[in-house]
Amino acid sequence: MSVAQSTSRIGLFQALTACVFWGLMPVYFKLLQSVDALEVVAHRIIWSVPLLLVILYFRKNLVGLASALADSRLRWAMLASSCLIAANWLVYVWAVHENHILAASLGYFISPLLSVFLGRIFLGEKLSRNKWIAIAIAAAGVSVLAVQALDTLWISLALAISWSSYGLVRKIADIGPIVGLTAETGMLFLPFTLLLVWLTFGTAPSTTGLHLGDDRMIDLLLIGGSIVTAIPLLLFASAVKKMTLGAIGLLNYLAPTIQFLVGVLVYKEALTPSHIICFLLIWISLAIYSTDSILAGKTARKAIAGQA
Repeated sequence: MSVAQSTSRIGLFQALTACVFWGLMPVYFKLLQSVDALEVVAHRIIWSVPLLLVILYFRKNLVGLASALADSRLRWAMLASSCLIAANWLVYVWAVHENHILAASLGYFISPLLSVFLGRIFLGEKLSRNKWIAIAIAAAGVSVLAVQALDTLWISLALAISWSSYGLVRKIADIGPIVGLTAETGMLFLPFTLLLVWLTFGTAPSTTGLHLGDDRMIDLLLIGGSIVTAIPLLLFASAVKKMTLGAIGLLNYLAPTIQFLVGVLVYKEALTPSHIICFLLIWISLAIYSTDSILAGKTARKAIAGQA
């Protein structure tokens, strides 16, 4: 086995592990169902900051964080992306708590296609005929769901829009994944810390919800939210350097597929005919999109090889 093949296999293992982490995330947040979704997100942000700073310290990249925060353009970009990721996390955790895992998974299926559309609008990226067809089929799938499942469609669209917009901002901003997440959670640290203080001391004690300090297992899960946030990101960031973009693109659909299966098989969420039709159309559109991207990549590599 060549060094390149070995490196690629390591990258594949890292990417698969990251996607499994993300795919099983609903199970983790279901364990925190007794805690308000906003409070779960607050703890996820607050505990992520020290962990990410430690990671940057050992990766000798604290200077990169300082440089990013010193750039006013990057600061504004990170402020925008921090608001988007906070909104995305909040909607996602709430959806899991309220037994809408299928709606959440649909949002992450739609997101790559919406990202392509945003790239066309804001970055002037060209779309092939097949990509336009894929977007049209996905839109048809969402329309089917809108007819019979309008009450949960907003969850899917909110997650898709927030995540694809987040990806657009991060694409424009020249900053690494770990440094970027550290900057984002760092900007959110103070407001969410104040929010937690208010929830703990400024509101009437809840007779049903739990808070940090009420239960040892809940405490560990709240703090551990930082770990389940950082580990898959580290693995995926490392995998990207070892794999082709085509392979990475296909693996992006693994996490929402696992979430879909978790919702149906583990938590027995209702799979209506409109859900089935919608998911089938989304999967068809993703297959067309992925095939077109892979073929385009191969054509580009052949063209470069021919010029060499």
